[in-house]
Amino acid sequence: MSHAESPRPRPVVGRTLLGLALIVGATACGADGNPLAARPYDATDQISFKGPTGEGRKADPDKPLEITAADSGGRITDVTAVDAAGRWVAGELSADGARWHSTEPLAADARYTVRVSTEDEDGAPGRRVLTFDTGKPTGKKRLTVAFGPKTGTYGVGQPVTAELSQPVKDPAQRAVIERALKVDAKPFAQGAWHWVDDKKLHYRPKDYWPAHAEVHVHSNLEGIKIGDRLWGGRSKDLRFTIGDRVIAVTDAASHSLAFYKNGEEIKRIPVTTGKPGFETRNGVKVILGKEYFVRMRGTTVGIAEGSADSYDLPVYYAARVTWSGEYVHAAPWSVGSQGHANVSHGCTGMSTENAQWFFDNVREGDVVQVVNSQGHTMETFGNGFGEWNLDWTKWSAGSALTGGGQKTPQDTSRLRPAAV
Repeated sequence: MSHAESPRPRPVVGRTLLGLALIVGATACGADGNPLAARPYDATDQISFKGPTGEGRKADPDKPLEITAADSGGRITDVTAVDAAGRWVAGELSADGARWHSTEPLAADARYTVRVSTEDEDGAPGRRVLTFDTGKPTGKKRLTVAFGPKTGTYGVGQPVTAELSQPVKDPAQRAVIERALKVDAKPFAQGAWHWVDDKKLHYRPKDYWPAHAEVHVHSNLEGIKIGDRLWGGRSKDLRFTIGDRVIAVTDAASHSLAFYKNGEEIKRIPVTTGKPGFETRNGVKVILGKEYFVRMRGTTVGIAEGSADSYDLPVYYAARVTWSGEYVHAAPWSVGSQGHANVSHGCTGMSTENAQWFFDNVREGDVVQVVNSQGHTMETFGNGFGEWNLDWTKWSAGSALTGGGQKTPQDTSRLRPAAV
């Protein structure tokens, strides 16, 4: 929606919708008395539309939509333009009401409807309705988007991922893409996209998702020009739901895990975390998956076989929190240390009974936070979902719309897997 100052005392608002095939329609007729109370008159002769007028002719989607007022003393007060898919076009109305133009690309091969409101020198309202088609895109490449996670129910920390079919580096092109990627949540949750690299974006709310929210992710890129010979293609929508608000907080100093559900602590579990040299990562992590059985070997994390730290163990009830191998899992061999000392190689260990309870009460997307560990902070990207370790200002800085789409530096030198 665009706004413009008016020299008249009445405020003016200009809006933009995306619209439909050039047909001129009109509403009619003035009325005696107060012109502001009159029905709109036919404003066909009061405005000019720079577009095709012949049957079968189509507008060039590369060119902006422009509407101007005629030299008859009237002015444009409002413009809306929308396409058949319901996509609105942003635009600007000049302060004197003489000109309105679109400020974002039109979709190719689309039908638009444009509604123009005017007023004459006496303040009487006029209206004109236009419809037109745009031509097919001239570019050969189509950019599509694959959204994640899969349809299902997730915890309040689950981010949305968007994988592009083509790399995009240009900030202006990124802004076009980001503007077309929509995330709607009920209840509403303020959020933002963050460019991870040239082909991947992540989206998260400012705070965790509301419990039991419904999330709909979709792309409005189809038919939109992104860059030279690159146009948006059709992408599949994503819908998923959020479960209870589950947050597990592990205190490495007190060797305990507090389990919170919907704001209430419902269980406290004795645990052991990483010993010196294998400290558990501090910070917020998100459960990536659950595995009933995992065979964990020290050799997979660089520990020489036969050394004092070597291990080869069957592990049960394992909830993964990093791709490099950090889990919350059953560790019956360290029950004597749980609640008293940190003896693991980076994982959070607990008794088999407690691990089974934890396993049964968490899902993908639930939050696991570690505090008071001597380890480094969880990586933001590349080793799981560590985006919650950025404050909102830094997260928003990764948006092409609010912060320029700058990528967040990350330390990849310490992606050492941690296990048991």
